[in-house]
Amino acid sequence: MKRRSTLHALALASVLASGFATPALAQSGGTIKVGVLHSLSGTMAISETVLKDTVLMAIDDINAKGGVLGKKLEPVVVDPASNWPLFAEKAKQLLTQDKVAVVFGCWTSVSRKSVLPVFEENNGLLFYPVQYEGEELSKNVFYTGAAPNQQAIPAVEYLMSKEGGGAKRFVLLGTDYVYPRTTNKILRAFLKTKGVKDADIMETYTPFGHSDYQTIVADIKKFSQGGKTAVVSTINGDSNVPFYKELGNAGLKAKDVPVVAFSVGEEELRGVDAKPLVGHLAAWNYFMSVKNPTNAAFIKQWSAYAKAKSIPGHKDKPLTNDPMEATWIGIHMWKQAVEKAKSTDVDKVIAAMAGQTFQAPDGFLVKMDEKNHHLHKPVMVGEIRADGQFNVVWKTKGPIKAQPWSPYIEGNDKKKDEPDGKTKTGS
Repeated sequence: MKRRSTLHALALASVLASGFATPALAQSGGTIKVGVLHSLSGTMAISETVLKDTVLMAIDDINAKGGVLGKKLEPVVVDPASNWPLFAEKAKQLLTQDKVAVVFGCWTSVSRKSVLPVFEENNGLLFYPVQYEGEELSKNVFYTGAAPNQQAIPAVEYLMSKEGGGAKRFVLLGTDYVYPRTTNKILRAFLKTKGVKDADIMETYTPFGHSDYQTIVADIKKFSQGGKTAVVSTINGDSNVPFYKELGNAGLKAKDVPVVAFSVGEEELRGVDAKPLVGHLAAWNYFMSVKNPTNAAFIKQWSAYAKAKSIPGHKDKPLTNDPMEATWIGIHMWKQAVEKAKSTDVDKVIAAMAGQTFQAPDGFLVKMDEKNHHLHKPVMVGEIRADGQFNVVWKTKGPIKAQPWSPYIEGNDKKKDEPDGKTKTGS
């Protein structure tokens, strides 16, 4: 009898271990772990820390409404510290040790490129919330920020238009890594199709954390004497603060040489006297100043959360920005996909993400493309106000489908707009 009961217990344990538990047993207890992979120290902390807090707010929001598949979400927060190889180490930790179901993270493209092999080798799932250079598709990544045709190209078209000042010469100024260099490669090719000569393009790069912009701003001022000039800035991280301060010191006003930035929003302007910068521009898919009920609710929720959690800076002056919105969209779309798939299994969730929609704070019903893992998003150009907010001066009538493969890069017309297996990257 003793032997029989022992065998019975072993058989039951074997069945349970092999996954043949009843649905109730499989779903009961435990949590669903969610990875948060953002720099909380180093040069990118100025931009990324608030995205960590946005993920945590979204998790609290989802948990308060019953969680996902009857389980609470449990955040696992790590700090890759603006160190690109460390991003890969932390991503591997999240996937292989912490066993997270999904990761929300990265800002710079160099950090995303660092973690890509880790997500693909371990079949993990990454939601990337920041505008980027395109030229990439991965089965394991959903890109909720803008592709170049949803930010860079429309912004430059605006600068060239009559209402945007009719620029004829362009300064392409960026931080020295893949996103600015690839974006500027695309912009050079685009400008060439518009008849802009190489002599009318000045291209300059600075390292991460660069702080002395006196010479560069003087060079921009000199270059602008050759005709109507605009600056396209892909400076990232805390270098934006000294750059904008130097613009003010040099008296380089927007009416003379407008700057349009792709990585400067409400958060980056927090530490800058915005009065000398009034009229300079940023191109995004969302601004805090957009008026609609969904955005009003988003701002109200963030304000209450920031105050309750005593988030530095935000508890007294809560700000929202584009990558926060993209993060918010991403985690809620992931939740919807998990519920559609009735599973956190990565392959099932990827399939369920196709065509997901979400009423976004930008005022539109945004959609995840059925094939290319990018959102259809509206495009907006905003002018800096004295209070560090933006007045929207131009926007598309509705969401624009992303083009991960820019038509301005040779050979891209032959590339398939759909991820299958390992990462596809551009030239």
